[in-house]
Amino acid sequence: MQHSFVASCAFGLEAVLARELRALDLQEVRAENGQVHFKGDFLAMARANLWARTADRIWLRVGQFPATTFEDLFQGTRALPWPDLMPEDANFPVEGLSHGSQLSSVPACQSIVKKAAVEAMAARYKRKIFAEDGPRFPIRVALSKDLATVSLDTSGVGLHKRGYRLLTTEAPIRETLAAGMVLLSYWSPNRLLVDPFCGSGTILLEAAMIGLHQAPGWQREFAAEKWPAVGDQVWQVARQEVADRFDRTTKLRISGSDGDDQAIRLANQNLQRSGLEQRGITLRTRPLAQLATETEYGVLITNPPYGERLSDKQEVERLYTQFGNIVRPWLSTWSAYIITNHPEFVSCFGAEPQKRRKLYNGMIECSFHQYLGPRPPAP
Repeated sequence: MQHSFVASCAFGLEAVLARELRALDLQEVRAENGQVHFKGDFLAMARANLWARTADRIWLRVGQFPATTFEDLFQGTRALPWPDLMPEDANFPVEGLSHGSQLSSVPACQSIVKKAAVEAMAARYKRKIFAEDGPRFPIRVALSKDLATVSLDTSGVGLHKRGYRLLTTEAPIRETLAAGMVLLSYWSPNRLLVDPFCGSGTILLEAAMIGLHQAPGWQREFAAEKWPAVGDQVWQVARQEVADRFDRTTKLRISGSDGDDQAIRLANQNLQRSGLEQRGITLRTRPLAQLATETEYGVLITNPPYGERLSDKQEVERLYTQFGNIVRPWLSTWSAYIITNHPEFVSCFGAEPQKRRKLYNGMIECSFHQYLGPRPPAP
């Protein structure tokens, strides 16, 4: 049976996520602001949860209808096929959001959706009170310009939670953004990848999983794994595909460094939890002044300090200048991809990128500076 799904993502990553979903052979993929629509069966949903590196969550769209009054919202929600999706013991909390709609009270809308879903369940199961002590079916009602969209969260915990990162540095980059940066780069598994501000190692680990065809969700669980309507067989097939695609032989060349010894300790712990510690990833404490290479046609991907506090601004600008003095000579053969929100990065770095892309690191609007070096010569 075909269903409509929505993969949510950070602004700026929609096109990347759409490419990911098309590569999974999902149907009718269509990108909008902050989300990508697709259609498929429950196996398609399981694949999206396991493989979508830049998605925040995968939502099952249960229904969409006009709602200008609370009665519209109640009747529209009650008519949806809740008993076909949720068992009698389902735990179905409701969250909501409203933008540009007459129904602007989110708590009231959540209460109405909950009541309507309970009534739909009551009609099927012939009872008025539900213990809700079974599997979770998180419901979201989104009201936009008087149109109500009611969805179920198939992911549960956000998809950026891969399972390898229990501890982080002070200003970590989200896993989904790190993966997006790698996917936007020219890096391939046969090229050296360097991150001189690696922090807890997120960019390096996301690159390694991409290079080894390791599904980002292989270590975690999803809300829909416990949904009877989906069934165990779907997840068994999807997880077997994950095991079959994993490259167990390639040795990568991925190097991370940071001036903070504590950050490198955290990165090593995360590397061990990822299960990829024998796959060519090296980590070391190294001040920026010692950054050097004799390799050509490498790729640098990094998230340097931003200097959010006024007191840090000059220090960060000096760091960017030093960084540029070291890296600019590499750019005759290297490619570099650097994300920051600092407005003076380019002038400090001393080189104009070929491309800029707006990306969001959490709530921070950033520029992704892309220095597109030549591709390596054919072997």
